[in-house]
Amino acid sequence: MSSRFWVVTLFAAAVASAAVAVADQGAAALKNPAALKETAPATFKANFDTSVGTFVIEVHREWAPNGADRFYNLVKNGYFDNVRFFRVVSGFMVQFGINGDPALNTVWRSARIPDDPVKQSNKRGFVTFAHAGANTRTTQMFINFRDNGNLDAQGFPPFGQVTTGGMAVVDKINSEYGDGPPSGRGPDQGRVQTEGNAYLMKEFPKLDFVKKATIAQ
Repeated sequence: MSSRFWVVTLFAAAVASAAVAVADQGAAALKNPAALKETAPATFKANFDTSVGTFVIEVHREWAPNGADRFYNLVKNGYFDNVRFFRVVSGFMVQFGINGDPALNTVWRSARIPDDPVKQSNKRGFVTFAHAGANTRTTQMFINFRDNGNLDAQGFPPFGQVTTGGMAVVDKINSEYGDGPPSGRGPDQGRVQTEGNAYLMKEFPKLDFVKKATIAQ
């Protein structure tokens, strides 16, 4: 067997080992939200490889600094990997950001970030954190299917947008379950928080999901 074969094999093994180490570090870091405070670049892109295809979110930190920083830290540490698009309302928006691991949901549920002023409108393809009132944003976010300017006055500041062509993929995300109760027959957010992907895979097996999200290099 040639020495070149062994060099290539060893290199491949080293790359695989490094990838596993990075993943392990991210998983460990996610258990301590208070430690994930890295400032995001002024602009950056995040690649989302999903069950319906790949799209890219381009983030502009000046639009919503607190939101951009949170998103950057979540993506960089693998938070969105294997996360379901659990609320998909046709003609409105698609929501995601509850982790498949209930233990992580427990620590992130109270990891709130301060509000940002609304500098951009919730236009089609713009990405925005969900909230339940002042200073309550954590990990949930949504992509607007249409222009939802009515959300601007409600304090929903976009921090990025799906790049050109990406909305063709986002539009394919399965919407058959619709909104959650009591408005629709989709997943109950409380159960998603406490039961994670085990609940979603059993009760809503056709939900589309993020395979892996990474910061573009």
